[in-house]
Amino acid sequence: MKAYIQKLKHKDNLDPHEIEAVIQLIMSGQAAKEDIADFLLALNEKGATVEEITGAAKIMRNFCREVKTEHEVVLDTCGTGGDQLNTFNISTASAFVVAGAGVIVAKHGNRSASSQCGSADVLEALGVNLNIEEAQVSECLDKVGIAFLFAQKLHPAMKNVAGVRKELGIKTIFNILGPLTNPAQATHQVMGVYSRDLIEPMAHVLKNLGLKRALVVHGSDGLDEITVTGKTFVSEFNGRSVMSYDIDPQELGVKRYSIADIRGGDLKTNVRIINQVFDGMAGAHRDIVALNAAYALYTAEKVDTINKGIRLAEKSIDSGQAGEKLEQLKEYTNHV
Repeated sequence: MKAYIQKLKHKDNLDPHEIEAVIQLIMSGQAAKEDIADFLLALNEKGATVEEITGAAKIMRNFCREVKTEHEVVLDTCGTGGDQLNTFNISTASAFVVAGAGVIVAKHGNRSASSQCGSADVLEALGVNLNIEEAQVSECLDKVGIAFLFAQKLHPAMKNVAGVRKELGIKTIFNILGPLTNPAQATHQVMGVYSRDLIEPMAHVLKNLGLKRALVVHGSDGLDEITVTGKTFVSEFNGRSVMSYDIDPQELGVKRYSIADIRGGDLKTNVRIINQVFDGMAGAHRDIVALNAAYALYTAEKVDTINKGIRLAEKSIDSGQAGEKLEQLKEYTNHV
């Protein structure tokens, strides 16, 4: 491993075999803490390539507890988090809207790393039982149409790097590997990233990992979601190639808001906001959830235009289907 660290320190890229060997050592618990720290810092300093991220994700996927599914379309809306803007749980709320519109959603997520509350924290506060086994998660996808894939439970090998990551206290390759390693092997994904520099590379990584379609997004305000305060920068893998473009919500008839309008708060506040959205309350929270759900529906090939996606997302909310999916998920997870 030390040879690979030296290579990185010399600003040389690791080939697929080398990065896979390093991640294999780390995930299997065979790497010393100092070596893990040196590796993460050296890779940060050099900057990870698409090939390195792809290789690392492939090995990390091998170590997760697999959630089996036969569905042809399985969508994830898991992003990197870490945008420091303290919004509410937008991608978590939009996952229920998408499920309410008939798409199978395997929402991968964890407890908070940087925001006031992560997807796991808010779902638990909403009444979802996170601690179900992978076979039950699989059944939940079939019966409910949405399941939460709790990273802490389904990625046990991550314990081998948790201590080092905490000590370093900085973003590393593992911040972007989480969303790339859905235990249900999601076929379609909308992935928000915390940096504009990651948008196009991550779209290529998702392509390399075999996804059918993917959308990687970053707001001009820094949000790791599709924003309503201005433009969002996007790279889309459409099944053939990767193309990059900007989204302007106003061109889609969505009102422009300020960052303050889409802020969340503590756990209690974020739970209240999500419930209000599902209850049909108008305003910024609803609009940003519907917009993100619209792009997820488009990515999952449920609609062929974003305007149709917005209409379907609003129908999912207003008909009560989005809120009903949350109720069904609570019911299932608490009675298995």
